[in-house]
This record gives sequence, structure tokens and C-alpha cells, in this order.
Amino acid sequence: MTLEILFSSFNSLTALVVGDVMVDAYLWGQATRLSPEAPVPVVSAVRRERRLGGAANVALNVQALGATPLLCSVVGDDRDGADLLRLMQDAGLPTDGIVKSVERPTTVKERILASDQHLLRIDSEVETPLTDAETARLEARFAALLARADVVIFEDYDKGVLTAANIPRLLAMARGRGIPTVVDPKKRNFLAYVGCTLFKPNLKELKEGVKHEFAGFQRHAFEAAVAELRLRLSPEVVLVTLSERGVFVQAVEGGATYLPAHERAIVDVSGAGDTVISIAALALARRLPAARIAALANLGGGLVCERVGVVPIDKALLLAEAEERLEA
Repeated sequence: MTLEILFSSFNSLTALVVGDVMVDAYLWGQATRLSPEAPVPVVSAVRRERRLGGAANVALNVQALGATPLLCSVVGDDRDGADLLRLMQDAGLPTDGIVKSVERPTTVKERILASDQHLLRIDSEVETPLTDAETARLEARFAALLARADVVIFEDYDKGVLTAANIPRLLAMARGRGIPTVVDPKKRNFLAYVGCTLFKPNLKELKEGVKHEFAGFQRHAFEAAVAELRLRLSPEVVLVTLSERGVFVQAVEGGATYLPAHERAIVDVSGAGDTVISIAALALARRLPAARIAALANLGGGLVCERVGVVPIDKALLLAEAEERLEA
């Protein structure tokens, strides 16, 4: 299958994204002097912007790749939640998988930038797990959407939507329908995703998740951590992002593969993981070999780092670079 045919085939896929959604808010300004009140810059506001973040940005990446995204999550019954639903509607994302809760606020991450320099981030959120009633509503929405999905993406930001209680049930529902599952984990529920198809931590998350402590990157220690992960979760594919070192991938059948990062003018790494998991999920749904999945995901994750803020991948640009760098 050529890359052009592969990318065209994404258009017929549907990906169900379940996890923590949030609003990524930006205040763009200019900083030309220090405050007389404290040794901090004074930022003169120029414009404000709100974008979809977290699992919602994964849905945007799925959409940008040509596939149909379905999004399942819980938001607050508040003004920020209304903003998030409006942003989804504006982006053409379906909202029927979103549960509103009066017991928790919508997560908002507000970034203050001056001359494209990130000065400060303010998080408004809670990280408490869903109540039993909220979990029941989430699982009902998930079950209703699952019949339409070719792949399920678990996007866990440790904000409480995905829990040690509901993760096994959600995985079991997908497994019962023969639908592959890919996981972008965080620390709290790291070892809850037993039996998932593809598991994608970064290096820091891997160390914390299996409690293997080592400084920086040490190949022997790293591969021991991966072996521990495979023992605990039994995923078919492990894909670890290694920042400037690229990515590592290993399937049940086949050896380990290290892919170096491509040279980039890195501007902002925000959202790169969202792009990586989205590409990996669609490539997995098309049954690509693990090394090919990793190569495409590695390329896409680097591309979005060349842009400021959390932004979805540009499919045409990804295809052009993939044809240039990966065709052989």
C-alpha cells in the first residue's frame, strides 16, 4: 500500500476518543518592561483565543487526518463547558458523547505568551475521579458510540474521567467487539490498561509507571522498564516517545526498533503527544506493521512542534514529508 493510498484510506475510518477534554486558552501580548511591583514582565494583552485541548485535540487530529472522530468525556455544567461544546460544534465535532456534570468544573489551561514566548500557565481544574453516577452516564455514552468505531483512543490526563474502575470495563467493551485500543497514559492509571492493543507512554511516564528509576536515557535500564511494562499490561505494541531521541517501538512478534527524531526548528512541544497517538491509532486500524506505525507517528509529532500552541496535524504536509522521508 502506497502512502497516498494509506492516507486516503484514513477517510473511511472512525475513531472513538475517550478521556479528559479541556479548553486551551491563550492570552497573546507584548512584554516591553518589568513591573515596578515585582521582578516580572508586564504583558500588554493583544488578543485572546480558546482552543480545544486534551482528548478534544486528539479528536481534531483524527479529523485533520481525514477520519471521523467521536468524543466521549465529562465536562462541567458551566460557562467553560458551554464554550467547549461551542468550540466542538464550530469544528464540526459531534457532541453526543459529552456528559455534563454539576459536580465538577471544566478543565481550562490558560497560557500567557509574549512574542511567542511562553511566560505562564494557569490551570483551573479538579482531578477527583468521576462519581458512580457520572461513570454510569459516561459508560452508556461510550457503549452507544462504540458500534460506529474502528479504533478506540484512551486519552488520559489524570483529570478523573478515566479511572481504575471504568478503564477495564471500557476496554472489555471494545475487546468484545474486536475493536483495537490505543492508550496515551498518565501516572495515576498507568497499570490499569491491561490487554490494550497499543500503549504509548513517554520516557518519564514509563519510568514513573513501572517505578524504574534511572537518570536520563540508559538503554539497558530503559529496555528493562519496557519488559516490566509488557509483563504487567501485555499490550500487543509498545510505542515510547523519547523526545529528542525519537521513538521506540516493540510488537509482540518482532524485535525492538529505535527511530531517531527528524531535525526540526522546535517552537512548542504542546500537543505533540496528541498527534502521535492519533496517527498511531489510524495506522493501527489499517493494520500497519509496528515499525511503520512508529515512523509515521514520529514524523507527525515532530511536525506539530514547529508551530506555536496546541494545533492539529496538517495531513497534506505529513503526507509530503512521509513520501520524502519514509517511502524507501
